[in-house]
Amino acid sequence: MRRLYMLLPGVESCRVLVDDLEGMGIPTGHLHVVGSLEQDLGQLPRATVWQKSELLHGLEIGVGMGAMAGVLAWLLGRLFPPLGMEINNMVLGWSVVAGALFGGIVSALMKQHEHNHRLTRYHQAVAAGQILLMVDVPRSKVKRTRERILSQHPEVRIDGVRKKKR
Repeated sequence: MRRLYMLLPGVESCRVLVDDLEGMGIPTGHLHVVGSLEQDLGQLPRATVWQKSELLHGLEIGVGMGAMAGVLAWLLGRLFPPLGMEINNMVLGWSVVAGALFGGIVSALMKQHEHNHRLTRYHQAVAAGQILLMVDVPRSKVKRTRERILSQHPEVRIDGVRKKKR
């Protein structure tokens, strides 16, 4: 999947474009709208915390780091068993799972309040009243989708196409 980033002059032009995109077969779940706090987006598909924050990135990092910490804890337990206890291989699985869960939760909680760095470049435009529309399309349909949008909506500024974060 690829994510197209588009700036539109206002809410009404965004509504028209969203209707056209849905008519092209793009599911509503692949459309993400960001506007300023003062704008009433109505029934437009708003971007969620998953699109507007680093939550997913934090979750990925936390799970990986927590799993590694679990392996390290198991290894230390094997090398230096506490008070005659035997640390077997089954404990490895449990320590990895526990570390991954703990790391994922803690990191996600920290990152959910951090703005998505890919959206930083649009803050001024959105604050000035423009609408940011992110559209997720299959890689094979990016060119056709871009061409259709630009031919039917000359007011749209497609700012980029990037690989979608998982």
